[in-house]
Amino acid sequence: MGRDAVATIDINPFIHGDAATRARVAKSFGAAFENNGFAVIVGHGISNDLIESTYSAAKLFFAQTLDEKIRYTVPEKAKSRGYLPPGIESVAKTLSGETPPDLCEALVFGALHRELRGQPGKPNFWPVEPKELRPLISRYCQAMEELTGYLARMSALALDLSEHYFDAAYSDPSLTLRFVNYPDEETPPQPGQMRYGEHHDYGGLTVLRQDSAPGGLQIWDDGGWHDVTPIPESFVINVGDLMSRWTNGRWQSTLHRVINPPRNLTGSTQRLSMVAFVGPNEKAEIACLPTCSDAAHPPQYEPVVAGDYIKSKIAASMDLTLAR
Repeated sequence: MGRDAVATIDINPFIHGDAATRARVAKSFGAAFENNGFAVIVGHGISNDLIESTYSAAKLFFAQTLDEKIRYTVPEKAKSRGYLPPGIESVAKTLSGETPPDLCEALVFGALHRELRGQPGKPNFWPVEPKELRPLISRYCQAMEELTGYLARMSALALDLSEHYFDAAYSDPSLTLRFVNYPDEETPPQPGQMRYGEHHDYGGLTVLRQDSAPGGLQIWDDGGWHDVTPIPESFVINVGDLMSRWTNGRWQSTLHRVINPPRNLTGSTQRLSMVAFVGPNEKAEIACLPTCSDAAHPPQYEPVVAGDYIKSKIAASMDLTLAR
């Protein structure tokens, strides 16, 4: 697998093109997920100023003391929203049982799009400082919701369905924003400990804005680990387990991780990723799509309820004894 094995796709022609152009872009989008479950998109139309401003505000939040940040840790001991301190999570547990905690902390907003519409639901925990964080994250959420609509339509065409096949499932999508800070590593990690351990994502599609700090994203392909090189003004998109089930394995949910920076580096190795987990409505039944099975490829999985499936995966990765 070479440096360019994760396909880069310009989706601007899909957003603004005619039916034939949209179908062509969608086929490239789907081919990437059939190949290795990952794609990089450019031409998405989201303001780089918004992306960079949100990134900078999130860095200011994580620069605060632990005592200041932990005020926003949710009392119900879950990781669906609020501040998650270091040591609370080990995503590799979902695959291999007991593993060291991941070397990261996070700030999570769940169902924020519903909050912005004034719909009832669990409240999010909004930090007081920095003051610019809340309006920026609200705008970023709206941008992610719009992008989710494009991804849903591309997915439908890529899977040989009508362009608006997923409209009902994504009319009130599952949308979680997760800002993940990987602090400078002042001491050597434990054996097998990483910034983010080997795992598959749980849901529909993941939308990642990664920075260029050392110690980045790697995916498993062709029997080895390979870097996903950051590309300016892009998003990395990958398939989660739920979408893989929906497509009967046609789209791959690929093993990936975030590695530790080399120990001989000088200066800051802090890394900050902005992640949006997007998927169908929590109550949607996920069963094999009609275009993803035939006599030679019968459905592999039993139907599941989207929200229940995601919650079971989250529970497996979490050390609740460290939450408060």
